[in-house]
Amino acid sequence: MFAFNFNKIIMPIFYGKAALIDFLNSIKTPNSTIGFVPTMGALHQGHLSLMQQSLAENNNTVVSIFVNPTQFNNPEDLKKYPRTLEADTQKIAHLDANIIVYAPTVDDIYEGKTVSQDFDFDGLENQMEGKFRPGHFNGVGTIVKRLFEIVSPTNAYFGEKDFQQLQIVKKMVRKTHLDVNIIGCNIYREANGLAMSSRNERLSASEREKAAIIYQTLLEAKEKFETQNCDEVKKWVTEVFDSNSIFDLEYFEIADEETLLPCINQSKDKNYRAFIAVFVNNIRLIDTISLK
Repeated sequence: MFAFNFNKIIMPIFYGKAALIDFLNSIKTPNSTIGFVPTMGALHQGHLSLMQQSLAENNNTVVSIFVNPTQFNNPEDLKKYPRTLEADTQKIAHLDANIIVYAPTVDDIYEGKTVSQDFDFDGLENQMEGKFRPGHFNGVGTIVKRLFEIVSPTNAYFGEKDFQQLQIVKKMVRKTHLDVNIIGCNIYREANGLAMSSRNERLSASEREKAAIIYQTLLEAKEKFETQNCDEVKKWVTEVFDSNSIFDLEYFEIADEETLLPCINQSKDKNYRAFIAVFVNNIRLIDTISLK
């Protein structure tokens, strides 16, 4: 363990799982709870909002900062992913100096075998993100499972922007019988509605402002879904982005929230959600909205 002093704020940070486990065992009591927020760093207000919820609901909060190589199907994307550990830890320390930070190395997590475990997510992994990012969710399942085994959290917090990932994690926990409660948290948005993401930092000021159209389109799609069928709404969204040359629409899908299967014939018995992935100057942005 290392204790960093940021403007006289002392905060514990661990780089190895053995020391972290020993520390967590030392502060554990029969009735205490651990909240856990797994991140890949480049922290923004969305991440901090997850931490705030964990702080409010648990005796102790652990935040991991780890850029997980096994969930990147694009090596260039992994290379470009921002790594801002010092700035991240300062943000955490100013939020609450009692937050416990785990910033492991690849070897500490994978012990020399940087490969994914194979999971069966009952088809959840084959929709949307899974179609365009082969192997991605095996990588997600692998790292989240390992982090849960290390931290042994009571509650773990995930943003709903990555709703498919949230459902995947819930499925993994059920199938592997891990004793942790998965909590989905509301999407934190910028003033113009753009869903907060570490990737937003790579946008120019102009691109960032124009990207507001992503959330605006989702809101309009939600309204149209009340009177139009799935295909009509999807066609309209495609036309919106076809008419904006700055954007490259990778997919827009309306799916059952539980199974993530695409909507074909709308059913009053199902809860639907719209999902979107858009490229802006080769920077990939995703968003989602409930259609209830």
